[in-house]
Amino acid sequence: MQLTQKETLLLKDLKEQEQTCVEKYNKYSSDASDQQLKNLFSQIAQMENQHLNTINQIMGGTVPAMQSGNQQQPQQTFTENYNMADNSQEKQQDSYLCTDLLSTEKHVSSTYNTSIFEFKDTNIRNTLNHIQKEEQQHGEQIYNYMAQNGMYQ
Repeated sequence: MQLTQKETLLLKDLKEQEQTCVEKYNKYSSDASDQQLKNLFSQIAQMENQHLNTINQIMGGTVPAMQSGNQQQPQQTFTENYNMADNSQEKQQDSYLCTDLLSTEKHVSSTYNTSIFEFKDTNIRNTLNHIQKEEQQHGEQIYNYMAQNGMYQ
């Protein structure tokens, strides 16, 4: 598989984005106060690492087979740790971490969206689309946590 210069540059950008995601999720997992949030960030960090590995494989000339069928992750439910009136330092810190990662997911998903249109190979396009959907699911999980804990208005 021969990549164009533009495709190579897009993959380098996606690789940087995924490296940043892995680092952020791992750091924020240790910084979070709520154990549910620590677990969520840790789980997403593992998925972001899989995305990074996939991008590296594509850059190396191999397009990995993605799972077919329904890519929807099981819906996570969160118990309320913070209520709307809670203005504690822990809630403020956890809210900041969530807001920052939600913004990161929006950016990364957008970067995948643009990249998908620039690749000639259908298998690569499908792989990038699969990853983009998972990024959107990460955003949804963060949103659900925030909504359950009075952080999203």
